[in-house]
Amino acid sequence: MELGVYTFAELRQDPRNGAAIDPGQRLRDLLEEIELADQVGLDVFGVGEHHRPDFAVSAPAVVLVAAAERTKTIRLTSAVTVLSSDDPVRVFQEFATLDLLSGGRAEIMAGRGSFIESFPLFGYDLNDYDELFVEKLELLLKLRASERVTWSGTHRAPLDDLGVYPRPDGELPIWVAVGGSPESAARAGTLGLPMALAIIGGRPERFAPFVEVFRDAARQAGHGPLSVGINSHAYIAETREQAAEEFFPSYAAMMNAIGRERGWSEVRRPDVDALRTLHGALVVGSVEDVVEKILFQHEIFGHDRFLAQMSVGTMPHAKVMRAIELLGTEVAPRVREALAARASAG
Repeated sequence: MELGVYTFAELRQDPRNGAAIDPGQRLRDLLEEIELADQVGLDVFGVGEHHRPDFAVSAPAVVLVAAAERTKTIRLTSAVTVLSSDDPVRVFQEFATLDLLSGGRAEIMAGRGSFIESFPLFGYDLNDYDELFVEKLELLLKLRASERVTWSGTHRAPLDDLGVYPRPDGELPIWVAVGGSPESAARAGTLGLPMALAIIGGRPERFAPFVEVFRDAARQAGHGPLSVGINSHAYIAETREQAAEEFFPSYAAMMNAIGRERGWSEVRRPDVDALRTLHGALVVGSVEDVVEKILFQHEIFGHDRFLAQMSVGTMPHAKVMRAIELLGTEVAPRVREALAARASAG
């Protein structure tokens, strides 16, 4: 299993002291986090895209290019690229450039996004939400498949045998990010694309049908086994109690701020404690807790990748760095060893 980290580089005030977060410093901290993830042997680092004042990254490819110059082996992916409100040609060019600079380590994780600010910002109609993603994903796959492209659609000017450059080092991996739509899972499987499934609430078991839908669609379309990734809110500390105490303030501040926008009920400490149990969505605890939870979820999904969102809200940089270190040096080796033992026993 590949293990890694993803982030949206949150900028909300630190709930511990009310201090404002400087976006320049947050981006510099982010590059240190990616560099450390590479050094401790993690496989993937993902950077998400938002267009709001409470997040530092609106252009993941720019951040990932900077990270490419400071890393050696870690894969660098968007998490996600909001493809519905972007131009697939530019997305392909940016990530092809990243691929060349990084020596073939670039990926695109394409999704529709959890916020809507990018749609009016770039002149798109939310009524076309699903149609935009389907059409633009189709074009992105054509761009990957051929140097010269002829294509026409509803929401972008057509391409008539035009070349798109530069070309990546090899075939650029494209994942589809899925939040909770079986139609999206089926689409990814039918297209033969790996699926990244976000589990940020509820019992992990209830997401098993999405993986079944994905794999069934892939088989029916004639594709071989496709990769599945699980993306979850996570945090690791030396003890279970320390992890809970350090994680809760930032997590609650972020989730409650978003909840006020969306009409969610307030997140309280007992809610978070329930989510930290084996059957909850949060992968938060000691090294032993996190290993147990990743392996438990692997029994449900048989997934090939796990990405941990360590900085949910404004987590102190030093704490995030320590959590990444623990994920790479202690959690990842134990998970890989346990899965190798399962495979040889099975």
